[in-house]
Amino acid sequence: MKKRVGIWIRVSTEDQAQGDSPKMHEHRANAYAEIKGWTVVETYHLEAVSGKQVMNHSEAKRMIEDIRRGHITGLIFSKLARLARNTRELLEFADLFQQHNADLTSLDESIDTSTPVGRFFYTLIAAMAEWERAEIRSRVKASVPVRAKLGKSLGGEAPYGYKWENKEFLLDEKEALVRKLIYELFAKHQRKRIVANLLSEQGYRTRGGHKFTDTTVDRILRDPIAKGMRRVNYTEHTQENGWQLKPKEEWIFVKAPRIVTDELWNTCNDILDKMSQTRTKVRRKSVHLFSGIVQCHCGTKMYMRMTSPKYICLNCKNKIAPDDLEEIFQTQLKNFVFSEMEIQKHLNQEKVMLKDKEELLIVRTKELQNLKLKITNIIELYHEGELTKETFRANYAPVEEKQNQVEQSIMELQGQIDALRMQSLDNSQILYDARNLHSQWNTFSQEEKKSIIELITESIIVGKEDIAINLSYIPTLVPDAPVPGPSERNNTTKYGDDSKTLQLCNERGKGEIIVG
Repeated sequence: MKKRVGIWIRVSTEDQAQGDSPKMHEHRANAYAEIKGWTVVETYHLEAVSGKQVMNHSEAKRMIEDIRRGHITGLIFSKLARLARNTRELLEFADLFQQHNADLTSLDESIDTSTPVGRFFYTLIAAMAEWERAEIRSRVKASVPVRAKLGKSLGGEAPYGYKWENKEFLLDEKEALVRKLIYELFAKHQRKRIVANLLSEQGYRTRGGHKFTDTTVDRILRDPIAKGMRRVNYTEHTQENGWQLKPKEEWIFVKAPRIVTDELWNTCNDILDKMSQTRTKVRRKSVHLFSGIVQCHCGTKMYMRMTSPKYICLNCKNKIAPDDLEEIFQTQLKNFVFSEMEIQKHLNQEKVMLKDKEELLIVRTKELQNLKLKITNIIELYHEGELTKETFRANYAPVEEKQNQVEQSIMELQGQIDALRMQSLDNSQILYDARNLHSQWNTFSQEEKKSIIELITESIIVGKEDIAINLSYIPTLVPDAPVPGPSERNNTTKYGDDSKTLQLCNERGKGEIIVG
């Protein structure tokens, strides 16, 4: 398919007066496209337009839209200055073209980004753009402390309880009352969560309409703005770490309208400091492998409690030891899902199905060739005058319809074959990995074991005398594959030294063990 390009023509009034006509630029660009074998589908005319700023011109907008929707994949112009004289706009154009895999071709500078040498132009442009961004960041960063000391806005919303109005930092009367209430409630109750709950119960909400949380309460209490000290220039954003605090020596404090007294603010913050100092480290929670997955036969989830070393159902007091449950789960991996016989049986079924599809594809392809030959013969007979229009139509239409049907069938078959080949590779790898999963089970950490169990297990149901383990995934051949009969599904094996029986099922991607 030929490359579709546009021609960009921008010639100022002064250039036209000197005989530099738009038509000349257009002929030159067309000649280049013809040599390259490209198709010119659009021409963008900006005659008598200054190059200082062209982005907002209607023709420039039309060109940008054509690039974004893939209507053109390249732009030819006589020289870079014709595209844009404004460095920033030139960088923006180059960035846009690179994002959409489109090429820029400047004839005077011999820049063609469809070639390896021309693509180096993008590297230079990217370096220039990064340099300009760094310069802008540097200038903005240098201006922040100055603007902060002058009390000017540094962008963003004013803190809760305040507002910007006509470039002045003022109290928001409604929010200020709530902010003061937060301090008063905390001084009384000395618990952030209690304060948050009381605010929510009384119908108070954050500026975003959400309920107050203990985190929000903590942030509001810690901010010195309520006592008339607006803290600015104390955070910065980096690509590596996101938002973070600057060194304290860079912080700037600006006078602001007061909401609470120094005494009330200090009282609340002294309480917070004491809470931080006396707070004990949070103990790491133990990892219970089957929490959230194991459930009682009555339908209640079973969890391990502090007072019991077993998974317990609070409804009917059904219990099971975690070590026993893990042993049963590991036995399932070993004895059923990943046995050598099951793997080979599954992969052999895939091979048979793939072979059948490939043979059918050969038959249908030959049928299509015969139909095409038949159509050719009908057309030749019509041209030779052997068939009338009515006879031609009567013979041609059914053959053409059948040809379309066979072509559609071939495309569907090819897609199914591709999918089966990929699925066969994927399933082979999954089953191989699954066998390794069992052999390496005891080398995994508790966190890794829990992740694996959550990934491959749908549920574990503990009955009074048996346990059913339902797997989320066992590879299936195709959605419409027949369900194996009873003789194929059931398998019995001994479990451990207790001679427990495992009744195994494999139905449409779900494996189940019943331990009795």
